[in-house]
Amino acid sequence: MFLKGKTAIVTGSTSGIGLAYAKALAAEGASVVINGFGEADAIEKERAALEETSGAKALYDAADMTKPDQIAAMVQRAHDELGGPDIVINNAGIQHVSKIEDFPIDKWDAIIAINLTSAFHVIRAAVPFMKEKKWGRIISTASAHSKVASPNKAAYVAAKHGIAGLTKTVALETATFGITANAISPGYVWTPLVEKQIPDTMSSRGLTREQVINDVLLDAQPTKEFVTAEQVAAFALFLCRDEAAQITGANLSIDGGWTA
Repeated sequence: MFLKGKTAIVTGSTSGIGLAYAKALAAEGASVVINGFGEADAIEKERAALEETSGAKALYDAADMTKPDQIAAMVQRAHDELGGPDIVINNAGIQHVSKIEDFPIDKWDAIIAINLTSAFHVIRAAVPFMKEKKWGRIISTASAHSKVASPNKAAYVAAKHGIAGLTKTVALETATFGITANAISPGYVWTPLVEKQIPDTMSSRGLTREQVINDVLLDAQPTKEFVTAEQVAAFALFLCRDEAAQITGANLSIDGGWTA
């Protein structure tokens, strides 16, 4: 359990990739702060399971990723109650699919706030604690859409390109403090976020559900397979190891060959 004594914050971690990150970190002994929306009973069940797995503490924090003060309070709580944060994984994300001329302004604002600006607020609050310890791991879930674009996803593509740039800047600023900052760019992972965008894509492109899955989603991935949340989490776990200390400022693809 190479993360025993470390504390991690994972945003957007009550389901999907985020929960897979939390489980992987807990399996290596880390204390974990999970965050996101969902049924209280279901969240408590996952929180308790993380503690059982890690033998360390697990907290749930309901910080709204559009509220900077709540984000800062979550990071401070991780410090006050668990002694961290040593690791932060920015994973909170939402999606909306629409042509640029029809793209709702409120959707644009929400996607930029949750997918990009929240990562800035988490990192800004966490870096001073990491600098004190001369060790830290900052990982942000980007996307193949941080490297290439798709139609009808203006806000998401813009936010993910922003994550790539933010990661590079933070890596340079923290390079002499034992801190690394990297982005992981998955292709399509079968998660609730992907499942929810299928009806919008069906509507905007006039396709059936099967056509969206096979001809839109998996068309981009030469392997013709979805990436799994567990594969993404294993990638993040490696970045937390001492062997990954010289990997920083990178935008690392795990996309079945999409961006090749």
